Amino acid sequence: MSAWISVARYQLTDRLGFVTMPWLILTLDFLIVLVLFTATPAAGHGQPRYSGALASIYLVLLVLGATGFAQKLPFALALGVSRRTFYLGTALLAVAIAAVYGMALTVLQLIELATGGWGVNMHFFRVPYLLAGPWYLSWLTSFVGLTLMLAWGMWFGIVYRRWSRAGLLGFITVQAVALAAVLLIISAADAWAGVARFFTTLTIEGLTGLLAVLTVALLGAGYATVRRLTV
Repeated sequence: MSAWISVARYQLTDRLGFVTMPWLILTLDFLIVLVLFTATPAAGHGQPRYSGALASIYLVLLVLGATGFAQKLPFALALGVSRRTFYLGTALLAVAIAAVYGMALTVLQLIELATGGWGVNMHFFRVPYLLAGPWYLSWLTSFVGLTLMLAWGMWFGIVYRRWSRAGLLGFITVQAVALAAVLLIISAADAWAGVARFFTTLTIEGLTGLLAVLTVALLGAGYATVRRLTV
């Protein structure tokens, strides 16, 4: 465990990455949306206005998960850190970051509610269905979603280190083809009504559980890939 913590600390030496960049971009998005909503009158009196810009922090963590792993792994291996230790230490950091950042987003959501949407009925941190329940459920969903993005990004970084750019392109292509295949199967089976019924009746607790299972699967896939990694 101490070795994992050392790896996590090593990852945090780049404060611009995991510490500064996500919140810098989210703050800029927040200020831009706030200015736009302040300058633009609401369509309906008292109706909440949603921006969708909260997704930026999830996307940034996806990228940071990939770059943080790919860039720092060679030096860590040169210092004698094993691939397994580096991966588990980075995964530990990912879980910790997701827990802390998820709580920060939840606190900001509570402030948003207390201020009437920052005075302009702006729902930046409160997202319909996904982040619209009690604070503890919003934190749990945020935590799972952020961990998923980091785990997915880490897997991208591992693939890049193992198979270079050609492998990364192939990895992205395989995922795109798999998604297209699923859509074609649903269409061929004329099952869109059933799919729509499933997701419209799925509670946020159920969705969070499904995302948690996917997150564990991604962490497992990344671990299996890194064990055969050559740098």
